[in-house]
Amino acid sequence: MKSLALSVLPFLTACAVTVVTPESESRLLAAQADAWDKAIVAKDRAGIVANMWPDFRQIRGGGHVASHDEFVKDVLDPAFSMDPYVVEDFEIRLFGDTALLYGRIRMSGKDGGDRWNAHFRYIDTYVRRDGQWKVVSVQVTPMAK
Repeated sequence: MKSLALSVLPFLTACAVTVVTPESESRLLAAQADAWDKAIVAKDRAGIVANMWPDFRQIRGGGHVASHDEFVKDVLDPAFSMDPYVVEDFEIRLFGDTALLYGRIRMSGKDGGDRWNAHFRYIDTYVRRDGQWKVVSVQVTPMAK
């Protein structure tokens, strides 16, 4: 019986090990970013905040730097809404515990009853701390008309 246990133990141990590859990390980050986008559109505060580190910053198209709290407040403003949007040219670059997620977005919505449209490139910087990926910085650059 002891020899059976010794022969099965390495097999069970091997089955319990999760192999993390750049591809699996990229799939995880892509799904996480997509869920964050949907939470923003839906004004799901818990979903928005769950993806952000407390020291989050957003560099806006005009150069203003918004804090975590300012970003969340602006997105949740009842006078502001976003239509669902699609990310184009999406890419992920992994550098250890840092990941750059970038692409292009055409988005639209309402602000104070007025319609708005935007087309920009963005880069989201994610950092892995204690095994969790969260966004620490976002920068948007408006596309030329």
